[in-house]
Amino acid sequence: MKSYQRKKTGGGCGKFLSLFGGMAIASCMITSPLMAADASVSGEATTIFRMKQTIFKDNQYPLYEYLRFNVVKNLESGSAVSFYLGTWGRVDTADKSTDAHRDGDLQYAYLSYQGAKNNTVVNLGRQFVTEGVAAERLDGLYLHSDFIAGIGAAAYAGKSVMSTDTPTKDSFLVYGGRLTQSMPQYYTVGLSALKSDTDSGGRFREEEGVDLWVHPVKQLDLTGRSSYNSITKGWMEHAYTASILPMESLRFSAELSNIQYKDYFYNMTSTVFTSNISNFINTDEKMMSLGGGVSYSPIKNLTIVGDYKANTYEHAGRANYYGGRVNYALPESFLVGCAYHRMDGKTDRLSYSEYRLFASKKLGPTDLAVDFNNTEYDTRINGIRNSYGVTGSAGYEFNEKLKIGADVEYSKNPDFDNEVRGLIKVNYLFDTKREKGGKHEK
Repeated sequence: MKSYQRKKTGGGCGKFLSLFGGMAIASCMITSPLMAADASVSGEATTIFRMKQTIFKDNQYPLYEYLRFNVVKNLESGSAVSFYLGTWGRVDTADKSTDAHRDGDLQYAYLSYQGAKNNTVVNLGRQFVTEGVAAERLDGLYLHSDFIAGIGAAAYAGKSVMSTDTPTKDSFLVYGGRLTQSMPQYYTVGLSALKSDTDSGGRFREEEGVDLWVHPVKQLDLTGRSSYNSITKGWMEHAYTASILPMESLRFSAELSNIQYKDYFYNMTSTVFTSNISNFINTDEKMMSLGGGVSYSPIKNLTIVGDYKANTYEHAGRANYYGGRVNYALPESFLVGCAYHRMDGKTDRLSYSEYRLFASKKLGPTDLAVDFNNTEYDTRINGIRNSYGVTGSAGYEFNEKLKIGADVEYSKNPDFDNEVRGLIKVNYLFDTKREKGGKHEK
């Protein structure tokens, strides 16, 4: 089987260590004076142990460790200086879960300045930037500030942190920005642009877009975006949603989405398809999706939801997905519900009915949940008419900082006669604060 395991981000171990080392030195420089004054340190460590057997009878028991670390110093001016770090690692305790027994990644590590006025932000380091057409992880600089008359601006530049194999051996410089004009209570309109060049000087990506949020009255919300690819000279995407709340117990929603695959997936740097997208989808495909829904609470804690979505593909044909859900919930205590959905498509795998039952209960520090789902195909897939799975989970909160949980899932589907998966998760929070007088708070 061909593997699409991603490469180490940041250009290999050497660059990873250089970046991490630089950030570690910077963090020491910032935390030393911080801890001598009003500062706080917080973080979260999560350990996850997964268990499953693959279709090839491999026993995979990977152990993951995630770490998130924040240092914040509040300045007398009302501004703040911060350092943020997020990283993860994996080791296989049995058969390999990917091409290697070990893996890891520096997700983010950056210094940040937040101004007391005008929403001023300056970030330096590895970070995730979302501004209009941009949804990029990069090693670089990000700037944002508001100005007069509701005008705001953001700009960024840096090396793209690739999360997959890429169609070229070049690295990529990404830069762009977003300009907004808004009245915070009523609307925001944004214009954005992104450009990416290879080290050899070639055009890799050029995208422009418009995004909006409109809230003319309390009962109406409208959001949307449109993005354009200047290299392929085509619209990548139009996506718009509306929500209407005529009364507290009743909500209507509608959504419209149109994607041109050739333009949308062109040289993307943040998708698993980047290796060779033509191996996965038809790049000549075009998709139009139109849907809507209604949510109603006839009595307190009871919610009834109905939804419908019509997906039309130029080559794959039409597929309609519709159904509903009913659930009864007591906040922070109890939840029970059921759901049914129908998929009417042109292929055997897209012609089925879905059934689901779910419930959860909180007993003091203990959380219990069970979820059963069944997919009934119109035509047998690999001899299977009903594909089903049941998941049971339990969690225990020792205190505000330490939680442990476990999941067990059993399923039968067209690809597995019987499959059992397990997960154990330990989550630990830590924080400390030092005031100006040097007193610690925990």
